[in-house]
Amino acid sequence: MKKLILVTTAIAVCSASTFAQKKTDKKTTPAKGKNEKQETPVAAPTPPAKPTVDYAALGFKKTETGLLYKLIVDAPGTNKPKLGDNVEVHINTHINDSLLFNSRTLNKNQPVGFTVMPPSFKGDLVEGLMLMTPGDSAVFLISVDSVQKSGAQLLPWMKAGDMIEYDVQMASVKSKEQVKAESDAKSSVQVKIDDSLLQDYFKKNKLKPTKTASGLYYVVSKKGTGALPKSGEKISVNYTGKTLAGVTFDSNVDPAFKHVEPFSFNVGQHQVISGWDEGLMLMNKTCKATLYIPSTLAYGERGAGEKIPANSILIFDVEVTNIGEEAKEATDESKH
Repeated sequence: MKKLILVTTAIAVCSASTFAQKKTDKKTTPAKGKNEKQETPVAAPTPPAKPTVDYAALGFKKTETGLLYKLIVDAPGTNKPKLGDNVEVHINTHINDSLLFNSRTLNKNQPVGFTVMPPSFKGDLVEGLMLMTPGDSAVFLISVDSVQKSGAQLLPWMKAGDMIEYDVQMASVKSKEQVKAESDAKSSVQVKIDDSLLQDYFKKNKLKPTKTASGLYYVVSKKGTGALPKSGEKISVNYTGKTLAGVTFDSNVDPAFKHVEPFSFNVGQHQVISGWDEGLMLMNKTCKATLYIPSTLAYGERGAGEKIPANSILIFDVEVTNIGEEAKEATDESKH
């Protein structure tokens, strides 16, 4: 910021001094006589045009929609991604010398995965990804102008005519069915691991919790009153969450976490982890309970930050403070 101010100031000073000099020249330069030859003003030189890049000479090809691409490694195979498939890629994105994104750095040298969605505009990167098979590496070029026309927000230093370069390596292509099958297989193994760990924990702490069909365990410490919440109904809760190792990672009753107020959400709508949706629908108003949530009903293999590693079993002490309209009113009051 300091450098920008100095540069801006320098430009302003130079402009001001130039303008002042011109004014002085106008005042002090004597008028030419009638017989003196009048000089013709010299036009300012036209800045040189930006050189046109011959992308074909650089080995790039162009799709019908205008996407420029160059295949660096063409691995054998025919498994090109289709809309709805899941792909994993290593990707490096930059404009000139400015780096925008590097998946290897940001994702610990692991590929990033996502579902292939329809292109947002003609010449979108998605079109290029659909040309690749696992093991392929390619470079794609998309003009800043095309991205701007699509409605995407540009960074302030991006200029018209610049090209965004995407260096992509395709790691894997999987259909929705494959992804689900692999996820189910991993989940089945993890369920057994989690249940064994929980059984050891219960035995060590002399606990006899109730188990649901999904594998969730809970112990009610105080019975509540009234009806159980229905799916979609707003509820407010107080909670403290910790790992099986006893590390507290969040709480809305402990001032140390700086958000001491009831937490409200619509239960049964996937707004929270599955273990919460299921467990809290077993609790009515003023009910207090402890939920023992297997990792498959929590954050799974992705984890959630440093305090919740991958495949963490979570323990929550929860209290339902309000349900329905009362919860809505409590939420509205907390906003004022």
